[in-house]
Amino acid sequence: MSGAGYAKALADFRRRKDEHFRAGRGPLSGAVLQGFRGLSYYPPDPAWALTVPVERADGAEVTLGTNTGEPRVMVRFGTVRLDLPGGPQILTLYASPSDAAPERVFVPFRDATSGTETYGAGRYLDAPLTPTPEGLNAQLDFNLAYHPYCAYGEGWTCPLPPRENWLTVPVRAGERLPEE
Repeated sequence: MSGAGYAKALADFRRRKDEHFRAGRGPLSGAVLQGFRGLSYYPPDPAWALTVPVERADGAEVTLGTNTGEPRVMVRFGTVRLDLPGGPQILTLYASPSDAAPERVFVPFRDATSGTETYGAGRYLDAPLTPTPEGLNAQLDFNLAYHPYCAYGEGWTCPLPPRENWLTVPVRAGERLPEE
């Protein structure tokens, strides 16, 4: 997709997400919902939309910590190596234990913006998988990175990014905290 087409598609996605929240179908309620004007985002940057090969993992079940202490069991699906500004990074991809052949994987992560420009506990990506002759590719579009619902209010159980998914570089793409 061209740069202009990509930016238009991303703007449409963000508009629909804001409408979803505004309609009360998201994590907002009460006065926060009444005053909601839209989420804050970094400007679209196609350089943060990456397609990378997946190195399959052993498929072992792992327990991710959560903000409420309620364990979340996932399967370690694989890893991806990213060549990001500031240096190479590795992220672990997770899948539901009940999904032997997922079409997308869950990628909880923190980065150097966590706690200052983005939610302190981290953000999430849902990364589609595409088959290749060599295996699988993951489509990690950090412009679609989002804060978990627990960033907006109480009553949500959100998996926390494990230490192995703490990136040492800033990812200035996707959802961000409101600018003061």
